Amino acid sequence: MSEKMKAIRVERTGTPEVMELREVDVPQPRPGQVRLKVEAVGINFADALNVGGQYLTAPKLPYTPGMELAGTVDALGEGVSGVQVGQRVAALGGSGGLAEYAVVPAAGLVPVPESFTPAQAAAFPVSYMTAYHALKTLGRGEAGEWVLVQAAAGALGTASVQLAGALGMKVIALASTDEKLQIARDLGADVTILQDDPERVQKVREAAGGSGVPLILEVVGGTRFGESLKMAADRGRIIFIGNASREEATLNPVSLMKRNLTVTGLWLTSLMQDAEAVAAAAQGLTPLIASGRVVPQVGPTYALADSPRAFQDILDRKTTGKVIIEPQR
Repeated sequence: MSEKMKAIRVERTGTPEVMELREVDVPQPRPGQVRLKVEAVGINFADALNVGGQYLTAPKLPYTPGMELAGTVDALGEGVSGVQVGQRVAALGGSGGLAEYAVVPAAGLVPVPESFTPAQAAAFPVSYMTAYHALKTLGRGEAGEWVLVQAAAGALGTASVQLAGALGMKVIALASTDEKLQIARDLGADVTILQDDPERVQKVREAAGGSGVPLILEVVGGTRFGESLKMAADRGRIIFIGNASREEATLNPVSLMKRNLTVTGLWLTSLMQDAEAVAAAAQGLTPLIASGRVVPQVGPTYALADSPRAFQDILDRKTTGKVIIEPQR
């Protein structure tokens, strides 16, 4: 194997233009790590925010983006067991995915069903683990209950719509265009509403029987968070997963008290440190995957050199499903 590889490097935060294709040394796995020959990288809105220095934690520069990837195990670090060279896996690596080879913690490996393509494997961990925790672990959703999914045609949105339906929930989907709403309907959404419909708050409440929605997955934030409070049913739960608007959201606790509402933040990175939560999500998702009721939705695919364009397309809301970058392409 060549001692050099191609990788995307970020030396300063900013717009996606700061991402540069470089030739760098192939990384060597340290104890507790494995090296993957990367076949596909799933790109999340969080990746784009991280490049811009706007995510929950600041990246340590310089770095290679890409927290979610899939590929073949190429080398094992000292002390690693339970995985073999040549095994197909997905991984949550934190960073480093946008390269021909990447090292990741062995603890972050996710088994890949034989039916998954590399792109589907890379589209699975972040979106579906997040959706499961939002709907069940923290959201406490029940079969027959209404759930509101924002940005329903995006990576997390498509996962949430599909998974909620598989769990027997009734889905109201919001998206920016009729084409995106059709994607949500195809995935099983019961009601679809344009997110900029001037009557969206009333329409959502009416769709859920007139009394509001028991469970809301909030990813827009900003002024739309106030609308979520209005759309929620009494004793409703709002799971705050993202702030795509990049605007400040304000909350008066009295508004929660009056209607016994609950607002809970969700960050997958911290949840992944909870072994019981990880095991519960895996146990809940495995039968749904095996039955074919949950299938990762792959969006547009890009070459490694086109990573800046892929990130910009995500920021510009031009994509649906999970954006994939293929480093070996």
